Amino acid sequence: MADHDRTASLMTPATLAAQGAPMAAASPAAWLNQMAADAGYAHVRRLGELREEMQKQAGLRDFSPVTAELTRLAEALPQLDFGLLQARGWWARTTGKSRTAGAEFAAQFERIDEVTQGLAKQAQALQKKPQAQGTAGELSLVELEVEYRAIEKILNQGARWLQDMRTQLKARKAAPHDEQADKEIRDDAARCEILVDRLKALRAVASAAQAAYQQAQAASARRLALLQLLQQALASDVTAWRSRLAALAGSAGDKGSPALSLEAPMESHRELQLCVKQAIADCGQLQAQEKALAESLGVLGVQTEAAKC
Repeated sequence: MADHDRTASLMTPATLAAQGAPMAAASPAAWLNQMAADAGYAHVRRLGELREEMQKQAGLRDFSPVTAELTRLAEALPQLDFGLLQARGWWARTTGKSRTAGAEFAAQFERIDEVTQGLAKQAQALQKKPQAQGTAGELSLVELEVEYRAIEKILNQGARWLQDMRTQLKARKAAPHDEQADKEIRDDAARCEILVDRLKALRAVASAAQAAYQQAQAASARRLALLQLLQQALASDVTAWRSRLAALAGSAGDKGSPALSLEAPMESHRELQLCVKQAIADCGQLQAQEKALAESLGVLGVQTEAAKC
């Protein structure tokens, strides 16, 4: 990237228009017309580049593996049958049914625990990706805001210039003037219309860029919330669940063990189910937000291409 591209956001709109626009025409009038038509060119070009960068970054984000593991766990958890441990009376111990039921319960626990381990692997892999992608994404988002706000400044300056120019044109038309002055008035009026069209295009770009910025912010917040849920709340619930259920499963088949206390393990089981349900809902919301971001980037692409013409 050229030096003037890297420092584009630090320049004044007038300087940017002069540097970013195509070569000026030979005559002063034509040059002014070209400037009016190409105001904000460098910002528009950079916004188009940022859109492409953000689309590439979005393509690297994939939450489907962790969503699939969450769904597997949500389907597996109800298969743990605590009813197997509730019939542990004298007759059950005498006939050996207590031990058989305990073995079945332990097998169910082990199968579900394997699913939790698969989820943990996917969550860890997901945690590593944002560390590599986060800096680039944050920089793109910051620069996106800088560029569209620079265009907003051009819009404000252009609106003031138009107002002043139209006031002057009105006064010049009212004053006595010759044919040459009349031609200059018509040329300036035409120049105003050129700038009006350019400002409309810039306004569409700025609006699309702002919408994309807001969608990107919302998507980033949802990604962070999901990662925190997976790394903190869900990981904590899985640890508590495994600790209590492993102890319960270990003693379930013991013929001489006293009556088992199921209250705490069942509570851990319910809490894990609720947390998994919340995580799946968060994945769905994130997917919807990523879709909204993709759509807003698409709109930005249309507007930046139109403003380059």
